[in-house]
Amino acid sequence: MAAITAVTTLLIVVLSPEGALAAKRTALVIGNNDYRNVPKLQKAVNDARTMADALRKLGFQVMTAENQTRSGFSESLLAFDATIEPGDTAFFFYAGHGFEIAGQNFLLPTDVPAATEGQEELVRDSSIMADRIVERVQNRGARTAILVFDACRNNPFERRGVRALNGRGGLAPMTTLPEGVFSIFSAGPRQTALDRLSENDLDPNSVFTRIFAKQLLDPGENLVQVAQRTRRAVSEMADTVGHKQVPVYFDQMVDDVFLNGPPKLDAATAQPPQKVAALPPVAPLKPPTAEALNAPIASFSRHNGGWTVSFSLLDPALGISWRMGEGAFRETGFLDALDPRTRKRMPNPSIQLPPDAPAGTIEIRYVDAQGETQGPFPIKFEPEAALIRDQRKILDMTAGSWLAFGGYNTPLLYYTHLMSYRCAIREAKIGIDSAVPDKVLKLPACDMRDPVAIPSDATPYLKIPGSVKSVSVELTYRDGSVSEIKTFRK
Repeated sequence: MAAITAVTTLLIVVLSPEGALAAKRTALVIGNNDYRNVPKLQKAVNDARTMADALRKLGFQVMTAENQTRSGFSESLLAFDATIEPGDTAFFFYAGHGFEIAGQNFLLPTDVPAATEGQEELVRDSSIMADRIVERVQNRGARTAILVFDACRNNPFERRGVRALNGRGGLAPMTTLPEGVFSIFSAGPRQTALDRLSENDLDPNSVFTRIFAKQLLDPGENLVQVAQRTRRAVSEMADTVGHKQVPVYFDQMVDDVFLNGPPKLDAATAQPPQKVAALPPVAPLKPPTAEALNAPIASFSRHNGGWTVSFSLLDPALGISWRMGEGAFRETGFLDALDPRTRKRMPNPSIQLPPDAPAGTIEIRYVDAQGETQGPFPIKFEPEAALIRDQRKILDMTAGSWLAFGGYNTPLLYYTHLMSYRCAIREAKIGIDSAVPDKVLKLPACDMRDPVAIPSDATPYLKIPGSVKSVSVELTYRDGSVSEIKTFRK
C-alpha cells in the first residue's frame, strides 16, 4: 500500500454580516508538485485541478496556478486580491508542501531551499505565511472566505545523514482564528492521510480530496455537514485497509454557509438541535487595545463558594484595592510573602465574589513601587461568559479524565467529568469501538447557581457491552470550536 503523508485544512471565515450579500464567487487554486530542493509530490496538482473543476460547477470564477515559485506565488496572490470586492465569496485552495515553525504555518513554494537545523529563517523568508492569506482576504472585505490548505504532514526537510530543520511537516491547527472560522484537517494528530488505498487504486486524487470534492457538490448541505460526511467516509475507507485516518474540524462559524443551493428540508434536518445547556455562545477573547496594555488583566474561576477573581499586574505593587459599583474601594490585603522587586509584603492579587454576583464592572487600582496610585482600571465581569471560559480551560487541561471505564457485573462508561463541566459544552459525542464519534451524550442543562454539581436525576454513565475495547469522544464547545478526537481504551 502506498500512501503520502498529507493533511488538508479547510477554513471558512464568515465576516461581518453588515455588508451586502455576496456579489460574486471568486477562487484561487494552487498546486505544487515539482519541488527543486525537497521531495517532489505526485498528486498536489491533480487535487488542485479537481478542486478547480468542482468550484466552477459551484459558480466560482477560478484562477489556477501550478508549481509556483516564491515570486510566482506572490504574484498569484496579488492577482487574487484584485478580484475580491466587498461582499464577495472568496475561495483559496493550496496543495503542496507545508511546514509549521513555532505554531506558525508556512506554505512552501517550489524553490524553497533545503534548510537544515537552525535555518528556520530561510523557510520563513522564502515561504508564504498562511495567516497572512486570511488577513488579505479579510482586508479585501470578503463576506465569506473559504481557504483549503492541502499540505504534507511529513517533514520535507528530513534527509539521511543531516540533522533536520527544527519544526514539523504539515500545518498546525488554526484554532485561534477570528470569530466565524471553520477548519478541517484531512487527518488527525499523528495520523497520515492516504494517497491511495492500494497499488491498484488508480484514482488521480488522494482519499480525502476525492471525497471532499464530491461532498462539496452535494446540494443543500452546509459546510459543517460537508465536513462531517467527509470525515465519516474517509475514516470508513481508510479502515478497509487497516489505516486510521479521521479528519478533524474546528467550527467557529457564525452563519451556515451553503455553496450548492438552499438547505434540504427533510425530516432529519427539520428537527431542532438538542439543547444541552441554557447558555449563549461566547465570542473569542479580543486582544487588548494599545491604550490598555498597562492595565491589569483578570481571570475568573468558579467554585462551590462563589468566584475567585485573580489579577495580573505589569508593575510591582505596594497595595491593591477594588470596588464593584459605586461603593468605596476595598484593600485586597497582603500575602505572607515578600516581593523581591519591592522588598515588601506582596499584596493579595485576588478577590472573592459571591456565587450570585451580577454582571458588572470591577474597578482596580494599585500603588506602584514609587508610591503613585495607578488607575482605576475597569474590568468587565460577565458571569456566564466567565464560567464557560473557566470550564473550557479545565476541560482542555484534564482531557485524560473525560471518560472512564467501570462497573463489575455490568460494564459501564462514566462521563462524570464531562457532566461536571457541561456548562462549557454545546455537544458531546462518543464512538463505541469507532474512531468516529456519532452518539450524542445526554447532558443536563447548566445551572449557574451550582454549575459543577450533577443533578440527582442525571445518570453520568452508559451501559456498554463487555466486548467494547475503546471509545472515542469529541466535544463541541460553547464558542463553536471542536476538540480533537480523544480515544480511551480499556
